[in-house]
Amino acid sequence: MTDDSEEHDKLVSAYDRMMERFRATLEHAEKSTLPAVREQIRAAGEKAVELGELSREEALRISDYLQRDVEDAGRFLAESGADLAGWLRFDIGLIEQRLLQMFASAADRTKLALLQIEEQARLASEYHTGEVTGIGTLQCAECGKLMHFHRTSRIPPCPQCHATTFNRVQED
Repeated sequence: MTDDSEEHDKLVSAYDRMMERFRATLEHAEKSTLPAVREQIRAAGEKAVELGELSREEALRISDYLQRDVEDAGRFLAESGADLAGWLRFDIGLIEQRLLQMFASAADRTKLALLQIEEQARLASEYHTGEVTGIGTLQCAECGKLMHFHRTSRIPPCPQCHATTFNRVQED
């Protein structure tokens, strides 16, 4: 396995573990606000550093990716009243049940807090090649090609035009 593959696997796995830690912490919180959500994501990253799973820099990157995805999903749920299937833009039956439950729980608990800070959520909508993203559909900002992510993955260049900037696609 190459160093790039090892780093890819490490970061993708770290995203899923941090999501699980974040979700588990939220289950014990009675009322979450966005600052509390961000703090819990930061704490999940610190735990990864403490356990030697990631360097501090890697944990900060994954925390940023996780926060972006949770805020984006929460904003969609709050604004649209739709379910996660609309945000993902594909059949949720294709997703591992455990991952879907983790993501749905985190996104649902986040949606009320996100209603309070719309301008912050707008900043969380741009995705770039090389970043890690959770489940969902991204659209190339250049050519409009849709890319479906059925599991946590690193974002590749657009397969159609090789551009590197994407936006989350939401059900209309």
